[in-house]
Amino acid sequence: MMTISIFEDNDKLRDLVEMLIGSSNECVVSGSYSNTYDIVNKVILHQPDVIIMDIDMPEHDGIEGVMQVKNFFPNIKIIMHTVFDDDERLFTCLSYGADGYILKKDAPTHLFNAIKEVLAGGAPMSSGIAKRVLQTFRKVEKPSNNYHLTEREKEILELLTKGFSYRMIGIECTISIETVRRHLKNIYQKLHVQCGTEAVAKAINEQLLDN
Repeated sequence: MMTISIFEDNDKLRDLVEMLIGSSNECVVSGSYSNTYDIVNKVILHQPDVIIMDIDMPEHDGIEGVMQVKNFFPNIKIIMHTVFDDDERLFTCLSYGADGYILKKDAPTHLFNAIKEVLAGGAPMSSGIAKRVLQTFRKVEKPSNNYHLTEREKEILELLTKGFSYRMIGIECTISIETVRRHLKNIYQKLHVQCGTEAVAKAINEQLLDN
């Protein structure tokens, strides 16, 4: 069973997220806090698979929390769950190692799907956030790197950068989830990365996609 820790200062929203996670047979809440004070010891105590992290919290905010967790526990997945969609906070969180970035205005089911997706190696983002990431890092010159991606692999990689889940990619490409996983495994090997987050970052930074 997946264990989830929550860092959110809005009591009602924190309760709602706990209720959403508790309604699933796949997840259990292990630690729920209003800020990131002493977060390293809290993570040691609860050993979560995924952390859902707000940004704007009193005294010890989510950006500081991401930095501390990733410094000590780089393999723990962190999904930012925030109202902020500005570039400064977005790219600061990503640069510190956040694995996903979901806006609070999205449907609650989007957050639950993001939890499953990030554990499967994906990089869940709200659609508007994924678009901003692509636009920010897009360059005029095409990359010289050639990783010999097939057209299908490029199509799947582009959908991944747009925040599509494995299921959504399967529907869009009319293929099974297992086939999606197989393609992504090949993509990771060709790009010399370990997970979806690294693949998305490489695709963006090296301008591997046509559009």
